[in-house]
Amino acid sequence: MSNAEQIPDSVIAESLVATAKTQMVSLFDRQKMAFDKDRFPSYEQRVRELKQLKQAILVNKQDLLNALEMDFGYRSHDESMLGDIFSSISSVDYTLKHLQRWMKPQKRAVGIVFQPAHAKVVYQPKGVVGIIAPWNYPVFLTIGPLVAALAAGNRAMIKMSEYTPNTNAVLVKLLAGIFDSSKVGVTLGEAEVAQAFSGLPFDHLLFTGSTEVGRHVMRAAAENLVPVTLELGGKSPVIIDDKIPLGEAVKRFIYGKTMNAGQTCVSPDYVYCPKSRVNELVAAIRLRHESMYPSLDGFSKRTRIINRRQHSRLVGYLEQAKSLGAEVIPLGEVPTDHDECYMPLTLIIGSDRTMTVMQEEIFGPILPIIGYDDLSQVIDSINANSRPLGLYIQSFDKHFQNTVLNNTHAGGVCINDAAFHVVVDDLPFGGTGDSGLGSYHGVEGFRTFSHAKSVFSRGRLFFADMLFPPYGTRLHQWFYRFFVR
Repeated sequence: MSNAEQIPDSVIAESLVATAKTQMVSLFDRQKMAFDKDRFPSYEQRVRELKQLKQAILVNKQDLLNALEMDFGYRSHDESMLGDIFSSISSVDYTLKHLQRWMKPQKRAVGIVFQPAHAKVVYQPKGVVGIIAPWNYPVFLTIGPLVAALAAGNRAMIKMSEYTPNTNAVLVKLLAGIFDSSKVGVTLGEAEVAQAFSGLPFDHLLFTGSTEVGRHVMRAAAENLVPVTLELGGKSPVIIDDKIPLGEAVKRFIYGKTMNAGQTCVSPDYVYCPKSRVNELVAAIRLRHESMYPSLDGFSKRTRIINRRQHSRLVGYLEQAKSLGAEVIPLGEVPTDHDECYMPLTLIIGSDRTMTVMQEEIFGPILPIIGYDDLSQVIDSINANSRPLGLYIQSFDKHFQNTVLNNTHAGGVCINDAAFHVVVDDLPFGGTGDSGLGSYHGVEGFRTFSHAKSVFSRGRLFFADMLFPPYGTRLHQWFYRFFVR
């Protein structure tokens, strides 16, 4: 074929997208048909599937670690073990321990007026669940929702991020080794495929990602009245009181910030610190950071920013803040490197709300520090902006803790810690407002992917017809006298 006859790349891309969409719709139809034939999988079947999933993760652990490292350019295997592998296994173990109790119908009370009767709630699988996974923790944020969906008895279709092709390849092989595609299927592709995926008539759709994309997902789902769970993000603040030793405070929140190079939805986004303690806080962060990430290691042992586009975005935040008069303080001796997609933890002193770094979720190793005079200023500032996914209080003072807890909103809170509420299996995880809609993990995950079906039943005795028409009898008058007051 001559050059003139070569097919343009754009035509090839359109053809690939069209093929992916066709396959996706076919997969969805197969799952719907399969669910219609098995609407309530047994407890034993669900347990068997979860155990197989856990075993497959353990068998493929090293392949997953290697794939994560390749996708990030470099990612610490320890961070992958903690953030992706351990958290996924823990979710399976917790679910296996409690699933039998979750599945039992719940008895509900019946008032005297409706006696004799019985009431209960039966948790029924919804059907075919859609899961849109992000790139920052591609294993855990695929497996975690999948565990909840399977525990509830559903079938699942998963759309994985195009930013993590190596990890996707391992997960596709792992899942195909356990499940027929009519049970768990995977869709790959870029934004156009994701858009089509979110428009399928799922029985429930869970999306993890940015607030901006979350709006598009919810809009697409609304066309089919699909219920959604949105796990988004936002600017999660740290609030330090004027009494806690700053070395102690830093120890409690810094790993939540530095893990995965800050590319975590619940990562501390900025810090409120009493003005008189800001310089001391900077010194404490610098000291703790150097002990955790010695400069002599260089960036060969540091997790990278996922790609150059994201790295450029972060550099732009720093450049703008500096041009507007803020002080930018990179930590360690290893400078930012665009080719390697590396950026050290960088502090910003003197930022304000006019700067992009204080308007957008940072999602990287940048940490603005804001001095404050009075706690009420902090609370007013937090409440004036979108509700965060996480809020982190560094204080041993109960009054300080409760003042913040009772006067702010956030998806979740850590007191004298940061970010790790996400991996406490018995706590629901979710946002509020711009940081998300709905929650999952633990029993909340099981219930999110279940329909709570009310069942009201009567036996042979039936007295309700005593209140049927014709109205105006003595019984009606007696009933109103005693029950409508």
